[in-house]
Amino acid sequence: MDTAEEFLLRLKGYRRLAVALSGGVDSATLAKAAALALGDHAVAVTAVSPFTSVEERRAAREVAQNTGLRQVEIETREMEDPRVAANDEERCYHCKRDRFEQLAAWAEEEGFAPVAEGSNQDDRSDYRPGLRAVAELFPRVVSPFLEAGWGKAEIRWQAKTWGLSVWNKPSAACLASRVAYGLPLTAERLAMVEAAERAVRPFAAGQLRVRHHGSLARIEAEPEALPCLIAHREEIAAALRTVGFSYVTLDLAGYRTGSANEVLALSVRQ
Repeated sequence: MDTAEEFLLRLKGYRRLAVALSGGVDSATLAKAAALALGDHAVAVTAVSPFTSVEERRAAREVAQNTGLRQVEIETREMEDPRVAANDEERCYHCKRDRFEQLAAWAEEEGFAPVAEGSNQDDRSDYRPGLRAVAELFPRVVSPFLEAGWGKAEIRWQAKTWGLSVWNKPSAACLASRVAYGLPLTAERLAMVEAAERAVRPFAAGQLRVRHHGSLARIEAEPEALPCLIAHREEIAAALRTVGFSYVTLDLAGYRTGSANEVLALSVRQ
């Protein structure tokens, strides 16, 4: 596993680099490392689409400002791919492939190739078809944390050491990951998810997901947040009905990584 010094040397070896910046702890730490290693020879690129929440876009801008990297926002067109909109178990593969092909094309045209993205060792513990898409785009797209052997713990520790305010920020995922497999993706459904999470957030610190199951919203939160959510259940239910859901449920199992993939494991067992 790389030390921090070895990791910076690894990035220096690219000479020029475009960092895919979403505003989460992984991409923020990668952006900081690129700024330290390459200075003006690195740039941050943020994909903007219906999959990107307003909060994520704001966070990415703040990270770019704090790390000193120039940031470019690129409108990507994943939603135009019918394989993405179909929202089956390969959605993330097609989405990631589309997005990073567009980012890589921009980086090559502007002289900042390759594109570096923030996948880490812990991502290999869940069903992540997007990792396969990224691997297929090598060497146009690279994954320095994977190459360095870093997991989430190492990334958070380094982010804290470098003074990044996002070092303990809860993990995030794109809005599409909230929509149940088989339910076609639309801009309206993604907007419902974003609005629902904004409505629930005041009552749930830490990890939060509102899963879209058609007319039903399923709230996942950390166990410590459940009493507050229950105490405010009427207010939350009313807010989510206003968003467009007919039914609102609280998942008693709480938040867990990759819960949307549990139906895939069930279908395999059956």
